[in-house]
Amino acid sequence: MQRDRILKVLPMKVRRLIEEEQLQFDYLQEIRLRTGKPLLIVYRGDELMAGPGRGRPYIVTKEDIREMMGYISNYSLYAYEQEMKQGFITIEGGHRVGMTGQAIIEDGKVKNIKYVSSVNLRIAHEVLGCADAVFPYVSCNRQLCHTLVISPPRCGKTTLLRDMIRQISDGNAWVRGMSVGVVDERSEIGGCYMGVAQNHLGMRTDVLDCCPKAEGMIMLIRSMSPEVLAVDEIGAAEDVHAVEYAMHCGCKMLASIHGASMEEIRKKPLLGRLVQEKRFERYIVLGSHLHPGQIEGIYDGRGSLLYEEQPAGQGV
Repeated sequence: MQRDRILKVLPMKVRRLIEEEQLQFDYLQEIRLRTGKPLLIVYRGDELMAGPGRGRPYIVTKEDIREMMGYISNYSLYAYEQEMKQGFITIEGGHRVGMTGQAIIEDGKVKNIKYVSSVNLRIAHEVLGCADAVFPYVSCNRQLCHTLVISPPRCGKTTLLRDMIRQISDGNAWVRGMSVGVVDERSEIGGCYMGVAQNHLGMRTDVLDCCPKAEGMIMLIRSMSPEVLAVDEIGAAEDVHAVEYAMHCGCKMLASIHGASMEEIRKKPLLGRLVQEKRFERYIVLGSHLHPGQIEGIYDGRGSLLYEEQPAGQGV
């Protein structure tokens, strides 16, 4: 099913090349098309240059880009104007197609994108159970602790966040089932397609799709009374203020941020203050030294290490 959803939005020439590579789609992360440049694939964390053979890369054409834009928009780009002004379109299966080209500006804001020259198909992956290891350390008395996931790009923070939401919503051995409000600004957590989440987020989860994080958090608190609020990639001042507001309202926070370590987060002006004030009770730091999605450490609110993943055979 996932394989078919991915292949059907690719230009025919690119589709044939991908099929010839005989890739396992569970490990396919990105397919990048840039006009006049080689076709690039991110697979198992490595970058591959696809081509017809003998080391010759396939060079993407304007026609390839035009064909793909027709497939992903059902030949009606106008209908996707709201999504395109954010720089992406979410397709069936929750996969995100990012794009660049010439921005159309109206009243100082991006209204749309035309003359699309680059397309990046980011493959959404669900890894059910990938959050199993973290729950003994991020829960207390069957309640979630305020938790911040820290991760560099491509290290699995959204995948981890998604599975944590699912398990919190349904309940497991460590937390009771709780109502979860998700603000999915980039449609990456739920992967909503025509308003319906394509990913498994649990039976007590409400998703506010394509909504700015700060505004969405306030809306969910007022309208849906969530016990847990989940957001991806906080960082702006308004995001931090909304997180503090949610905590004061009694919501447990589950959030993520780009970063490589606790030390890096402490140096960020706004986030550093939250760390200093011990607003978050747990920090999960992800990396990729052993494998993508490696849990490099789980820390408490004081920064003390509670858990770190060991190489195979060494144990915890």
